Amino acid sequence: MQRILPRGEIEALDHNRIPQVSLPDRGSIFATRAARLRQLAADSPVADYLLLMAHLVDAQHRALQNCAAPSASEERISLAQAHGMPPLQAVGWPRDPLWRSILGQLLDHVASAKDVPAEAIDVCAGLRRALAEDPESLEDLAEAVLSEQDQGVDGAAAPFVMAALQVYWTDLASRFDEKQLPVASPFGVCPVCASLPVASVVRVGGQFEGYRYLCCSLCATQWHMVRVKCSHCEDVESVAYQAIEGRTPAIKAETCDHCHTYRKIFYQDKDLQVEPVADDLASLMLDVLVGEAGYSRASGNPLLWHGSEPAPDQGAEQ
Repeated sequence: MQRILPRGEIEALDHNRIPQVSLPDRGSIFATRAARLRQLAADSPVADYLLLMAHLVDAQHRALQNCAAPSASEERISLAQAHGMPPLQAVGWPRDPLWRSILGQLLDHVASAKDVPAEAIDVCAGLRRALAEDPESLEDLAEAVLSEQDQGVDGAAAPFVMAALQVYWTDLASRFDEKQLPVASPFGVCPVCASLPVASVVRVGGQFEGYRYLCCSLCATQWHMVRVKCSHCEDVESVAYQAIEGRTPAIKAETCDHCHTYRKIFYQDKDLQVEPVADDLASLMLDVLVGEAGYSRASGNPLLWHGSEPAPDQGAEQ
């Protein structure tokens, strides 16, 4: 005899069928990103910036291997579960001074790397002075970038500070027990750290085949969201996809005429090597064209802040 499943059981079945969360692989996340940045730099009008960020991401990979930040207490995890909130919520998190030590490691690596622009070395030196003389100013800057504030944020220093915070939270996320995540979390933010996604990717392979995942800009966690739905306002009626004619079909801008925002979406079946942070950074011309069409980015790239934006190729094909 057939039985009609109640709504709650249907949702539970769906939840179990589709992998909801993919935590970062600490052994490969930054190494893969650095390699992709270098690959993209080979044919990019912003090659110098991509190569600079590749040096920074190399340093992230090295720092992460020995990172062991203090994780959430059982009390904090229980509270998050009870209220359906991300357990490692970044804004307001009691950061251990370890993150500043990570920042120092990143600065030393970048400043000593080959062919780093003098301007970047000066930024590293300034941040080094702040670490020694005014660490509280760096705590303020960290809180600002975690909140995605632009006002008063040094656009040249912000990518380095954010990179250190990425190492810190990627370490936390990679060691977190997925079973301790709340069953449901607020829409549009990372279920682990509550940060905004940088982009989304339609994955290939195994249980992830064909599913779309939002990609956290901070801890590199990916979480499932249905396709053809605005990742900012949840609208499903006004979503469209924009691309640059003649360019790779693996990159599109998912625009929404309801909230007039967009995020990029990447397709692994078109290019298996796409990496959300790197490919977003390397496709600035798409941002320019979508911005000219009247849409605003729903959230930024963690390695690019106002004041440090390299000029896109003005001769790009439209």
